[in-house]
Amino acid sequence: MFQLALMEINREETRRRVEEELERARIYKEVGFVRKETQLTPAYEPRYHGSTNVTSNQIENVAIFNVDTESRLKQAYERVNIALRGLKRMERDIINMRYLDDEDVLDFNVYNDLALSERSYYRRKSRALYKMAFAMNLEVYVCDTDVTA
Repeated sequence: MFQLALMEINREETRRRVEEELERARIYKEVGFVRKETQLTPAYEPRYHGSTNVTSNQIENVAIFNVDTESRLKQAYERVNIALRGLKRMERDIINMRYLDDEDVLDFNVYNDLALSERSYYRRKSRALYKMAFAMNLEVYVCDTDVTA
C-alpha cells in the first residue's frame, strides 16, 4: 500500500499506449484480420548447406500466427468496447469520433462538431483517455526513488 502511494503516472506514456490500443481497435474494426498465406512454390535451385537438424514447418508457423494474432486483435477490440461503455456520453463521443470512426480526423474537427470549446474538449478527452487506461490496465507508473520513508 505504501509503495503505491510513491508511484505516479507517466502521463505521456500512458496516453501513447491507450492511443495505440485505440488505433489497433480501429484497424480491426475497419479491416478485420488479414491472414497470412503459405508460400508453396518450390525452389528449383539446389541448396547446398550443412545439416542443421532443425525442422521447419511453414504451414504450422503460419497457422499459429493467424490464430494467435486474430485472437489478440479481437480481444483488444473487445477490451476497447468495454472501456468505452464505462465513459460518459460526451467522452464516448469524443473517443469514437477522434480515434475509432475515421483515420484522418483532427481534434479541431471533433470539438467543432460537438460544439465544445477547445479547452473543454481537451479536458474531456484527457479524462476519457485516462479512464480508458485504467479500464484496460494500460497505465504506466513512474517510481519516485528519491522519497525517503
